[in-house]
Amino acid sequence: MSERIVRRGCLESLCRPKLTVIVPVYNERKTVLTVLNNVVNLPVLKEIIVVDNCSTDGTRELLKWFAENWQPNELTVRLEVVFQPRNMLKGTSVKLGINMAEGEYLVVQDADLEYDPHDIIRLLECAECTGALAVFGSRVLGRRADKSPLNLYALGRCFLSYLFRVLYGANITDVATCYKLMRSDVAKGLRLRSKGFELDFEIPALLRLKGVEIIELPISYKPRSVFEGKKLRPWDGLKAVYVMLLCRVRGA
Repeated sequence: MSERIVRRGCLESLCRPKLTVIVPVYNERKTVLTVLNNVVNLPVLKEIIVVDNCSTDGTRELLKWFAENWQPNELTVRLEVVFQPRNMLKGTSVKLGINMAEGEYLVVQDADLEYDPHDIIRLLECAECTGALAVFGSRVLGRRADKSPLNLYALGRCFLSYLFRVLYGANITDVATCYKLMRSDVAKGLRLRSKGFELDFEIPALLRLKGVEIIELPISYKPRSVFEGKKLRPWDGLKAVYVMLLCRVRGA
């Protein structure tokens, strides 16, 4: 059984949050509090769902401290921290957050500092102004991405986006992005099966199979190295290819 800590804001019983921010966490002791404080301060009525995937580096204890000492504000309807009993992989944490989401829109925020939470507001504003069901943040568009040497991760990201365009007929520049803002009812309607990082590719594949158009906006990005804590590995790219091919064959 998962352990949960739930803290509610004073408006919880009166207002449906505009946004659900899902924060999957695994061994991010150095960055998780900074990320959570940035999310708490986003200028939108929101709920925050944190899912700790059985961290072993002290992150779990920090999250308990954060939840117990969090001071509700007028913009955060609910904070819920879920502690998984074992490592069930990131995709499982994200799916749990989607199932729990009560906001009109939802988005995933990684617990490291590669992505800037302030970009979420731009994605949300775009969705509301255009009526788009899905707005992704692209690390490639608009030259907002931080300049970094071309490496295995960047090459893999380009290849996976190219393969997605071929398979699904969508002009997507960054299919691997963490920032996939969607209407919650649309996200809940996806038959998601992936348990790991490959969920990031299953989501857009199923969106396209359901005929959902995906809008992209440029976002900032500060990549980190494996030494600094990056958890993606080359074999995760192979899993992504498999999932995109499987969804194309199996359908929505």
